[in-house]
Amino acid sequence: MFTRSPNQPPSAPAPFYEKVKQAISEKIAAGVWKPHDRIPSEAELVAQFGFSRMTVNRALRELTDEGMLVRLQGVGTFVAEPKGESALFAIRSIADEIAARNHQHHCEVLILEETQASAEQALALNVNEGTRIFHSVMVHFENDLPVQIEDRCVNAARVPDYLEQDYTQTTPHAWLSQVAPLTEGEHIVEAVRATLQECELLRIKEHDPCLLIRRRTWSGSQIVSHARLLFPGDRYRLQGHFTS
Repeated sequence: MFTRSPNQPPSAPAPFYEKVKQAISEKIAAGVWKPHDRIPSEAELVAQFGFSRMTVNRALRELTDEGMLVRLQGVGTFVAEPKGESALFAIRSIADEIAARNHQHHCEVLILEETQASAEQALALNVNEGTRIFHSVMVHFENDLPVQIEDRCVNAARVPDYLEQDYTQTTPHAWLSQVAPLTEGEHIVEAVRATLQECELLRIKEHDPCLLIRRRTWSGSQIVSHARLLFPGDRYRLQGHFTS
């Protein structure tokens, strides 16, 4: 039932709780237990594996902390809905992130316009208020489920052809990366409450938590764009890896 890690010496067998975690993880990965399926109770797992209740409880607790399971007191333990992951430090196209998970991406463009920079937009782009800019709003979907609202303002002088692109076939980030190669980026991340309109677009309830990334990108010495990226908190998580 269990497999040994190729790096694990024979003299150091996996702790019992790790064996329980591995067996549960393998069933979820194989699709035996699907998202929202209820898994056996602690007592049933104790009987199945022959380990102590404390061992089984630790395995379930760690899998819950890792986001693989959801435990509801008095109800049971369920397989969690898998969450997409967005790079916290790297800057990637959401379409590439979704494709990397072997899922389908598509986009609905709500606004694609030329406008004059408001005070807030001017500050974000480091231009004068009233400067000609481009503005776009779109919703990105993963397997027909909305996972991100992208509200972006763009320096029109730096990328004059922004409005002419088909963003159902590419993404603003992918196209901007080609015409104004990224040299610097800035992320500001916060937890927010979505507006009623945003809740409707993301198909979430009014008080559901959301993650907001405010992203600015530079090409050379110029700020090219500022994007406000809103994610449903229960469908997305941010992951970063760095070294000292």
